Amino acid sequence: MQCKGFLFDLDGTLVDSLPVVERSWCKWGDRFAIDHDEILSFIHGKQAITSIRHFMPGRSEEDIQAEFRYLEQIEATDIEGIVALPGALALLNTLNEAGIPWAIVTSGSIPVAHARHRAAGLPMPEVFVTAEQVKHGKPAPDAYLLGAERLGLPAGECAVVEDAPAGLLSGLAAGCRTIAVNVPADAPRLDEADLVLSSLEDLVVERQTDGVVNVRLKA
Repeated sequence: MQCKGFLFDLDGTLVDSLPVVERSWCKWGDRFAIDHDEILSFIHGKQAITSIRHFMPGRSEEDIQAEFRYLEQIEATDIEGIVALPGALALLNTLNEAGIPWAIVTSGSIPVAHARHRAAGLPMPEVFVTAEQVKHGKPAPDAYLLGAERLGLPAGECAVVEDAPAGLLSGLAAGCRTIAVNVPADAPRLDEADLVLSSLEDLVVERQTDGVVNVRLKA
């Protein structure tokens, strides 16, 4: 597979934040006696505000925004146990050393995403797209289209790296190349991903003199 830049999801792709995400959402759900399994089966890869609207149908926008702020405060301050996923730091350092452009494109808000990024000790990307910057969150293509635009690359020359089904659909809808990392085997359109792997440690990137990047799995 070839590309010229990378668009990385954050949670579950670069950063292991699953315990924090699930802990925060379950705490929020307890306020309304929402079943934990119901919450956890819906939220992954989506903007928090989208999930809150799903679980609070018929509520006023004022109520929705108040609950979003409550959840955001929990998520932005609970960073216990957040670490970079295997291979993430080494891969990003390789991209920086080779001069390969990359961005983080997350469904998280600025406070939450930046807190987790810092806690994991990852390098700062050239472009950091968060929920506030797009009208429609994943699985809509908006976030990845914006990430590609800000990198100065056509979407088709960018590789989206994702762990969530909603994010994979977003990357495909944007017309990007797609790399699925530990995506559930029953995820829709997983067979359309350019590469499917279980860890970023399995990925090899090599930049050519013309800026094209060869991407392959370790032998």
